Amino acid sequence: MEITDLLVKNAMIMDMQATDKLGAIDEMVDKLYETGRITDKVLFKEGILNREAQTSTGLGDGVAMPHAKNEAVKEATILFAKSNKGVDYEALDGQPVYLFFMIAAPAGANDTHLAALASLSKYLMQDGFIAKVRETKTPDDVIALFSSEEKEENKEEAKIESTVKDTGKFVVAVTACTTGIAHTYMAEEALKKKAAEMGVGIKVETNGASGVGNKLTAEDIAKADGVIVAADKAVEMDRFDGKHLISRPVKDGIREPENLITMATDDSLPIYHGSGDASGAGASDEKLSLGKAFYKHLMSGVSAMLPFTIGGGIAIAIAFLIDNAMGVPTDQLANLGSYNELASMFKNIGGAAFGFMLPVLAGYIAYSIAEKPGLVAGFVAGAMASNGLALGKVPFAKGGDATLNLAGVPSGFLGALVGGFLAGGVIILLKKILVGLPRSLDGLKSILLYPVFGVIITGFLMLLVNIPMSGINEGLNNFLSSLSGSSAILMGALVGGMMAVDMGGPVNKAAYVFGTGTLAATVTSGGSEVMAAVMAGGMVPPLAVFVATLLFKDKFTKEERESGLTNIVMGLSFITEGAIPFGAADPTRAIPSFVAGSALAGALVGLSGIKLMAPHGGIFVIALTSNPFLYLLYVAIGAVVGGILFGFLRKAK
Repeated sequence: MEITDLLVKNAMIMDMQATDKLGAIDEMVDKLYETGRITDKVLFKEGILNREAQTSTGLGDGVAMPHAKNEAVKEATILFAKSNKGVDYEALDGQPVYLFFMIAAPAGANDTHLAALASLSKYLMQDGFIAKVRETKTPDDVIALFSSEEKEENKEEAKIESTVKDTGKFVVAVTACTTGIAHTYMAEEALKKKAAEMGVGIKVETNGASGVGNKLTAEDIAKADGVIVAADKAVEMDRFDGKHLISRPVKDGIREPENLITMATDDSLPIYHGSGDASGAGASDEKLSLGKAFYKHLMSGVSAMLPFTIGGGIAIAIAFLIDNAMGVPTDQLANLGSYNELASMFKNIGGAAFGFMLPVLAGYIAYSIAEKPGLVAGFVAGAMASNGLALGKVPFAKGGDATLNLAGVPSGFLGALVGGFLAGGVIILLKKILVGLPRSLDGLKSILLYPVFGVIITGFLMLLVNIPMSGINEGLNNFLSSLSGSSAILMGALVGGMMAVDMGGPVNKAAYVFGTGTLAATVTSGGSEVMAAVMAGGMVPPLAVFVATLLFKDKFTKEERESGLTNIVMGLSFITEGAIPFGAADPTRAIPSFVAGSALAGALVGLSGIKLMAPHGGIFVIALTSNPFLYLLYVAIGAVVGGILFGFLRKAK
């Protein structure tokens, strides 16, 4: 399949009217919907915005490549759009964007589709190609240009190959981005092109959405003078043991290929030493601050844990709903949630999912720190935090005999969090201690030494750690249980407001993680007030956008007003990220307004003591709150206040 098979004439916009990012996205999404390429504008746009929230797809040089892969796409399509005025798209180089290639990939896109999409990324890296695209006037001109480029592709590959054969230096590279559609292949093309100019031979392996392409062989790596890893996600690393290696984010592969190739061929570049584990992280080796490193590892554990929390929590909540609907005798209220047989089934299923929550949290924190060897030690630490295995007391008798008692002291979410970092640290220490072993024992390290010593050392440390962590965990739970009046209002306002500060960023995630942590201890007893405030705060910003665009129409463009309508669905679904384009376009006015509305909603939830038994879902789990009517009312109040503030502060267009 070629690029021209994905470019559709009637799905092109040759004179885009939008002048800002949100308007441009809406205009392109509308065009895809009008031409029958997508079935659901809201779902597809959600995918586009989620990708933009990670980093702008405005790649620089006047080009943007927004992309999404989800169930809303009927047929793989590349929508081409050209703006004659230029669009403020928050591009990486800070310049206006004139050319857009919106990639719509079906959820089950096959390799041929993805290969064609990768080719588009390569064309955009070729000298003079962007200028040629800007000169096109009609859809036929666009199709003709790409048809011509496709014919020239084989000639260009042959030119690169001839350069490789004449070079004295040779490097290998791996490129990988989080989505695996665009940046992976743009970095590949940039590195190959620059290597040809520099007279350096290169082979580039791509870790894209369709899998590993052009995989490096042992022979390739052996003859390489250096290795470049331009990746934002995990790639196989231990195969590069003993080679000069430079690791950077994938964006550096696109923007700084010459610098990477120069460093890779420099004999003074540090030599990489593997861990005996074939699944090394492979992410950038740029030094992270302590805070950023903590956040990165914590989010790795939380993202792996959340499916268990959500699935298990909602299953348990359904058990309570069933018992409430079927009825429970007054003298059996202590068994609410498990009295009727059907309810008991749901509760047992949810409990099984919840049982994995803390081990998975600790396991994947340790994995993020120490790669695959950290998993087993982390899982054990999480299980011990959940089970409460800890040292009791060691009384010594006069005769010299000693007894050792083990006491059950569950330390919950906090204990698992500490255990995950502890397990990762233990494995890192073991790697340093065992680095002097002969290379013939590398296989033994990963299969025997790391698991055995990691589990034992981490386990004994957790016997001690569980004692203070259980006290902190119990004190926190008691404090939250005792919240009422002004303290509950303050807590609700704090976590609610945090949800709107960066709408999906670190502050938002911190509040959400705290909420899910409290839910774990309260879901079997009616739910968590903190979780209820968190979700209310997260629902407000998109709904506030709708209110503002409805009441202050003269201050928003037509495209922004239309986008305000889609924010109703996002807000009701607890997708805070729907408000990001408005917050990013006008942060000094939008964000304080959103924070005020979210904090108010959270405070009202805290004041009324409303509890929530589910960690996600928005309006779809409203029945799992202790007072659905009041909850929706408080969310609406927060949205109206936030929307009026935003509209009042906003400057007229």
